[in-house]
Amino acid sequence: MNVKYTVCFIKQDNKILMLNREKEPIMGVWNGVGGKIEKNEFPEQAALREVWEETTIQLDSFISQGVVTWLTPEGKLDGIHVFLGELDNLFTYDTPIKTREGILDWKDIDWILNPNNLGIPEKIPHYLPTLLAHKGNHLFTYSQDKMVHQRL
Repeated sequence: MNVKYTVCFIKQDNKILMLNREKEPIMGVWNGVGGKIEKNEFPEQAALREVWEETTIQLDSFISQGVVTWLTPEGKLDGIHVFLGELDNLFTYDTPIKTREGILDWKDIDWILNPNNLGIPEKIPHYLPTLLAHKGNHLFTYSQDKMVHQRL
C-alpha cells in the first residue's frame, strides 16, 4: 500500500492545534494539519513541511507517529500517516488564525476525544489517545469504521 497523505497533531499542554478546513476533503470539520506526500519525500518530511506551510511552526521532530489503514467502500486498502508533535510551554501561538486552508485554533484534548463530538473525523478519538500515551511507532487498522487492530 502506498499511503499518500499525512496528518499532524501539534500538542501544547492539554490542547491540540486543529484546522477547520474550508475545502474538500473533510471540509467543515476540525482535524490536524497535513496533506499530500510529494514525490521523493518521506512521510516525516511531508508532515514537517505541511506543518510549516499551514502554521509557520517549525517542528524538528515528532514524539509519536503511526499509520491508520482502512478498506474503502470499493474494497481498496487506504490510509494516512499520523504524527504527534509537541511544543514547549513557552512557545506562543495565538489563535484563531485564518489561513488559506481554513481556521486554526487550539482545542482541548477532552473536546477532541469526546466520542459524541461530530466536529472531527470519526477515527481520531480511537487512535489519538494511543499517540498521546505511547511515544513511538503505531499501526491502527479499521474495518467498517471500527478499529480492529492496534500495534504499539
